[in-house]
Amino acid sequence: MGRALFDNADFLSAARALAAERGPAAITVDLVAERLKAPKGSFYYRFASRDALLGELWLTTVLAYQQGFVAAIEAGDGLAAALHTPAWVRRNLDDARLLLLYSRHDFVPGDWPASLRKGVREQAQRFESCLKAFARQAFGRSGVSQTRRATFVLAEVPIAAVRQHLERREPPPPLVDELIAETYRAITSRR
Repeated sequence: MGRALFDNADFLSAARALAAERGPAAITVDLVAERLKAPKGSFYYRFASRDALLGELWLTTVLAYQQGFVAAIEAGDGLAAALHTPAWVRRNLDDARLLLLYSRHDFVPGDWPASLRKGVREQAQRFESCLKAFARQAFGRSGVSQTRRATFVLAEVPIAAVRQHLERREPPPPLVDELIAETYRAITSRR
């Protein structure tokens, strides 16, 4: 039996590079195989479909992002969680462009492949759990209003702050961190 020339990570890497250049909607099995100089059969040996590849690409990217965010929340450091976004963007510019300029529905527009549904559900629950934990810590409870504030200060503000830099394919400057921190303090100082 011969040694496999390609593995899942190779296909994910090729898809990541193509998506960073052209966006996830432009990715085809043919383009990914061509990028690797791999036979199409090698792709289908590893992935059931284009949706399975792109779904796995999105999920692995969001899970990589969430590691630092979750760690900051678990450490009780909401400001570090808010500042995780620009820090992660600086270290992972291409991945950040995929994750923050596109919706997960841009990767898989319909139903997610069954093999990925559980992972997507678990990551969404983990994120919601972090928001509620922060709301309890910062605002005294995790009701609708408090969770909405948590979403705004931990997710929406940091993403908005880095978006224009991602669109220009540049790392966000330190001023972004200052603006996020000022907003964080203004929101969390009000109970």
